[in-house]
Amino acid sequence: MKKIFMSFIMMTLILLFTVSGSFAANTISATAYKAGDVVEVKGKIAPGQDLYLAIAQQNMFAPKDTEGAFETKRLKKDGKKKGFANDTKIPPLYYMITNVPEKFGKVDKKRFGGPSVLLKKGQGIYSTTMFYLKNKFNDVDSVARTMMGPIKSEEQWNFLRYANESGYGINTIVKESNRTGKVVIFSKTVIGDQSSGNYWDKGTSVKLDKATGEFTASFKSFRHTPPNTKFDVYVNNAKIGDYTVEKNGFWMSKAYRYMNPLWVVIGAILVGTYFSMIGAAGGMLMAAFQVLVVNTMGPVGINAANVLKPSNIALTLFSPLGAFWRYAMVEKRVAWPVGLSFGAGIFIGSIWLGKYVSAILPMKAYKEWLAILVVIMGIKTLMEMTPKAMNKRKSIKAMTQKFNKEVAAAKAEGRSAQMGSIEPVKTGLTDYRFKFWGEEFTINPLLFAFLGIFIGIVSRSFGIGGGFLLVPAMTTLAGLPMYVAVPISLIGTCFSSIGSFIGYLMAGYLPDMTLAISIIIGGFAGGMLGSRAQKMFSEMTLKVVLAVTLFFLFFRFFKIEIWI
Repeated sequence: MKKIFMSFIMMTLILLFTVSGSFAANTISATAYKAGDVVEVKGKIAPGQDLYLAIAQQNMFAPKDTEGAFETKRLKKDGKKKGFANDTKIPPLYYMITNVPEKFGKVDKKRFGGPSVLLKKGQGIYSTTMFYLKNKFNDVDSVARTMMGPIKSEEQWNFLRYANESGYGINTIVKESNRTGKVVIFSKTVIGDQSSGNYWDKGTSVKLDKATGEFTASFKSFRHTPPNTKFDVYVNNAKIGDYTVEKNGFWMSKAYRYMNPLWVVIGAILVGTYFSMIGAAGGMLMAAFQVLVVNTMGPVGINAANVLKPSNIALTLFSPLGAFWRYAMVEKRVAWPVGLSFGAGIFIGSIWLGKYVSAILPMKAYKEWLAILVVIMGIKTLMEMTPKAMNKRKSIKAMTQKFNKEVAAAKAEGRSAQMGSIEPVKTGLTDYRFKFWGEEFTINPLLFAFLGIFIGIVSRSFGIGGGFLLVPAMTTLAGLPMYVAVPISLIGTCFSSIGSFIGYLMAGYLPDMTLAISIIIGGFAGGMLGSRAQKMFSEMTLKVVLAVTLFFLFFRFFKIEIWI
């Protein structure tokens, strides 16, 4: 009887190991790694079986866990469409490393980029390949379906697909992306051996001897895995242990990235200098810097945009302040009635109306129509530089000639060129006249207050200052020289930044403080440099730079990624 009982126990143990496909010999190369280190798992599974190595973050996330007001609404709405509930939990970082990735999905073409008003879904101007997960949980191979560790239900599968394959899901939940150039395509989920040649398999090694069941699998961990993140490791659905990913550099908790703040300061100096010279695109360029260099993402459950935008505002607020002292107090070339009317309109638009308009308008289409407006302004700016256009605007032509003479004289005498100052002639709500370099200019402050409301709405929506609309509006519509338009623009961007920041605070969104402080330091320094550098360039040169900037924004809004 004893022999029968012992035989039964042995047979049960063998059966259990066979079902799970794994043996106690399976080991993880270390208990702790730094973010970006290579994680290696060795062991043995039942001969003839395929390898399913699931690595899952211990802390799971469900839509109900988000603390963001906008995310709560969006995830609930998307969940109804995509087939997951508010309490459906998945690991934000999850990897299935296997020799049979085709059992979970397929490699297929993806087209992306370009204006949606012209191109239908799936008809973008760029093409790449990506790994698509199977549409339905039951479409996954029946054996593979049981080997996914914490992913066990159809709702979890649907949420996993959403989090790893949609732009919003990646930027809100996963925070790790596969990119073509600098464009987010999808996130890592199912990974095979790097010998596949697929870019998402790079850095991964899968070696399996089916005859013996012995395997060695390794992959490079996510460079921006948060400090002290724990992962469970499953070999063919049997949990074999866990490991911890430790800090690897300076961690920005809300930006959700490792980044030396010094690089942010340097970037902000460059952007702030450019911004304070032409009075435009500071917010857009800082946003591009955050996306392309810093890769600002935000904590799990908060969309990247809602951390990027409040941080971005730090530059559009403090860079103008760095330049403003020289423009206003030293050189006295600020047309105050115009600047204040602009500012009032922008403040109303950004803090009040922007909240409602941005909730109604679909941002995708909104950006694209704005792109059309931007390129029209760019073309108009270039047209203004033609001799014919300059002759029509005699005041600007005469002012430019006088300034160019002063620059030439200053250069010959080895001194700094002297900027002209604003000399008010008449001040009225609808009629403001002033002289600059002896030439008279006229503008309607009330008209530009209404224009400021529109620009304030745009600023609130994008988390930018709005200078890219302000400056061309003043140079094309009002016929003001760049030397006057830029200081007015900086007043407007200060007001829009204050309004937008208050709006984000009211919604419960805060910037990453390290990122914001770095941007403030760099932006303020850049503002002071730019205000001094502006007088080194002619009116014509400044307009060329403005036009180039506007065309860059056109491509950006239309998702025509020129750096790919």
